[in-house]
Amino acid sequence: MLVYRLTTRKYAEKLDGVGASLYNNRWNSAGTPMIYTAENRALALAEIVVHLSAAALPLDYVMLEIEIPDSVKCDEISVDQLEPDWNAFPHKVSTQKIGDEFIRSRKDLILKVPSAVVHGDFNILINPLHEDFNKVKVVAIQDFPLDNRFF
Repeated sequence: MLVYRLTTRKYAEKLDGVGASLYNNRWNSAGTPMIYTAENRALALAEIVVHLSAAALPLDYVMLEIEIPDSVKCDEISVDQLEPDWNAFPHKVSTQKIGDEFIRSRKDLILKVPSAVVHGDFNILINPLHEDFNKVKVVAIQDFPLDNRFF
């Protein structure tokens, strides 16, 4: 399985989940490491663009193409399993608890969750604490300048 992550060049080589652990995010609470990826490049872009303004636009974005072995078991959360306002902002504690338990249990390497930004698409969460995490590989890093028309 190939998944995608848009990040600045500074963090392209650091696939460890530490960045996510610094904040309360949709699928993890502060202190819980997690790697957020998307099932396609467009979703990876959308997930970043909703947090940016033209004034704070970094110029050094890169798209990571990450390979996860097809043999890896994937758990999935559907919208039907979530509270009606699961995609609200600020983030709900209920979704953070789901993600925190996914990381803490170390049962699965990846968890497929619905995107709050693009309905019908999915994010793939990676557990950097899972015993098979060493099988996750960055296979490509490509410059990915953002089009100013988004802003």
